Amino acid sequence: MSNEQALQQYDVKKYRTPDGYTSDIAVFTILSAKEEAFKPPVMDLKIMLIKRSMVDSEGRPNMEAGKWALPGGFVNPDESAFQSAQRELREETGVDHIHLEHFGVYDAPGRDPRGWIISNAHYAIVPEHQISNREANDDASEVELFSIGHVLDLELAFDHAQIIRDAIAVIRQKLLESAVAKEFLPDEFTYSELQAVLMTVTRDSAITLDAAFARKIKSLPFIEEVEGKKTTRTSKKPTQLYRFIDIEVNNSIYHTKK
Repeated sequence: MSNEQALQQYDVKKYRTPDGYTSDIAVFTILSAKEEAFKPPVMDLKIMLIKRSMVDSEGRPNMEAGKWALPGGFVNPDESAFQSAQRELREETGVDHIHLEHFGVYDAPGRDPRGWIISNAHYAIVPEHQISNREANDDASEVELFSIGHVLDLELAFDHAQIIRDAIAVIRQKLLESAVAKEFLPDEFTYSELQAVLMTVTRDSAITLDAAFARKIKSLPFIEEVEGKKTTRTSKKPTQLYRFIDIEVNNSIYHTKK
C-alpha cells in the first residue's frame, strides 16, 4: 500500500490532538550568598523566573496572570520546540546565546486550563554574567532570580512547580556527574570553593565534611594541584590551589550517594 493510499484511509477525527504545543525553560546560576575574608564562601543555586503580566502582548487578559513562571510560550509552525525555547527566552527575558538542553515533556491532561497543552522543558546552568542583561518583556512583567530553597514556596503558574522540581534534579546530576562546577570557580581554586559549589545541590557527607573532601580532592583524576601556589582567601592559613584538567570524566565523578 502506498503512502497516498494510506492517507486516503487515515481519519484524523479518530484521534485526540493537542490544543497547543509549548516550550518552557529553566535557567539556573550559582551566586555567592556570603563572602567573608579568610572564610570559605557560601554559594546559592538560583533559578530565573518571570512574573506573568496581567495582559498578553496583544492586550488580552493573560492566563495565570500575576504568577511566577518559567519563561516560555507556544511553538510557531515554522520552528522546532528547541528553536521556540531560544526565541521565547530571548523575547521574555532578553537572554540569548546560552546553551540549552532538553530534559522532559509534560503532557498530562489538565496541566493547563486552556486545554491539553504539551510542553517541552529545557534547562541551562550558566554563570550569572551570561544572564546579566535579563529584562522583562513581552508577556513578562518582571524577571527575577530565586533560590531553589524558596522557589517552590511561590505561587507558580500551571504545573511549573513539578517542572522546576524535575529541573533541580537534572541540575543536581549535572553538577555531580560532570565538570560543570568549574564554570563557577576561578581558574585556580581551593577545595572549599569547589565544595561550596557542590553543596548547592547535595548534603552528602562525602562533600560536606571538610576533612573528607580535602582528602577527596587530591584523588580526583580531573583536578590537579597548582604546584607552589597557595592562598589565604578562604582561610588564614595558606591553602593549596587546584585547577581542572581538561580530560574526559566518568559518571558520579565525586562519588556521592544518590
